[in-house]
Amino acid sequence: MPVEFEGYSWGHDPADLENLKKRTPCRSSQIEILLQLFGEAAHYTPPALFVYGHTATGKSCIVNGILRSLKLPHVPVNCVECYSSRFLYEHILNNLPSSDTNTRCDNMNDFVRLLQQGIQQCQLQDQTVYVVLDKAERLRDMEANILPAFLRLQELTGMNVCTIMLSEIVWEKFRFGTGFSEPYLLHFPDYSKNELLEIMSLDAPTDYPAALYGNYINLIMSVFHLVCRDLKELQHLASLNFSKYIEPIEKEEATVNDFRKLWKNIEPHLKKALQTIYLREISSSQWEKLQQEQDSASLNPIPASRSHVELPYYSKYLLIAAYLASYNPVKSDRRFFVKHTTKTRTKPQTAKAKKHERASNHLLGPKPFPLDRLLAIFYSIVEGKVAPTAIIYSQITSLVSLHLLGPAAGEDQIDMPRYKCLVSLDFIKSVARTVSFEVTRYLYDFA
Repeated sequence: MPVEFEGYSWGHDPADLENLKKRTPCRSSQIEILLQLFGEAAHYTPPALFVYGHTATGKSCIVNGILRSLKLPHVPVNCVECYSSRFLYEHILNNLPSSDTNTRCDNMNDFVRLLQQGIQQCQLQDQTVYVVLDKAERLRDMEANILPAFLRLQELTGMNVCTIMLSEIVWEKFRFGTGFSEPYLLHFPDYSKNELLEIMSLDAPTDYPAALYGNYINLIMSVFHLVCRDLKELQHLASLNFSKYIEPIEKEEATVNDFRKLWKNIEPHLKKALQTIYLREISSSQWEKLQQEQDSASLNPIPASRSHVELPYYSKYLLIAAYLASYNPVKSDRRFFVKHTTKTRTKPQTAKAKKHERASNHLLGPKPFPLDRLLAIFYSIVEGKVAPTAIIYSQITSLVSLHLLGPAAGEDQIDMPRYKCLVSLDFIKSVARTVSFEVTRYLYDFA
């Protein structure tokens, strides 16, 4: 049976926990479980806790917030910054309360011994010392003995030490070999739509009525919730576009109750934002510059086409690159996508031969292409420099799941996956128009 915590004398200001609950709504059950597990300062806790959930679900904020509110001795560690075992050991030892900041440590045996001595020197034998490892999945890339040892720090040191591991992946991905001590698992589930609305409403500006901002948040969620569930991304989108939403009010063209007029003003702006739903692809300043350029070009608008789905900005370029790879012969890549190519003398083709070649490219259907060719064309046609991040690869997977790309059969799919573009010429033309790209200039059949 879980221990009830209402009767405990925590030795802290109760207002701190109340403020934490107000800052992190919809997480009361997780906060109560953690309070029950921590107990009072002198109570023994589980040797290890494993807290997992997707990004922006409140794991780090709540765990560190409770430890600070209860004034419990703890050492927060970012495993991305402490990328080697030596940095990890020294960071923990040097950040103990009242500890020496020049401790050197190179291996696990010395770390266990020095941690035991450090706890005794700080006179923390009668309290639980918490080691909070954020981004704990990085431990899997270090020495094989690190993860089992951190799970057994309480046993190895003989002290009341609790290791809290925060991760975005499930515990099953950590298991390997032997010597593991199973931690207590605590899951932070994704926020529901109503919970996201409740949390985002906390950011309401004081200059405008709460009802106005609540209506604005509902509009944001109606547009973006199907393609984005990340709280941080949604909060960033809301803060970035709010000035556009209240633009008619500031110009005295509408009142705070003219929701229809405010929606008509913000609707095209939000639809453009769908092209860069994850704004880490481009910076906020680049996004604002893009909007200004598109607003200045709105005097000569391009007729909108309804024959394409809404795609992120770089997904459109990936789809265009896939179409070019499917319908252009490999020998033409140097001609279209490599700058400063030397002209080669070719034999003149008759009209009949050209017509037959054109039929072989478009009328016979798309041809499979390898992933490296797709990326090479993509980096050649996309505007600006784009880093080869995991987001680009994940967008290729999204195009496959939308049946815009299809995997091609082959024996070497693991080493070099191959794909085919499944969209029509009219479809790719409509997608290319949204990014002002003349796709026919790069098609072999129309060049």
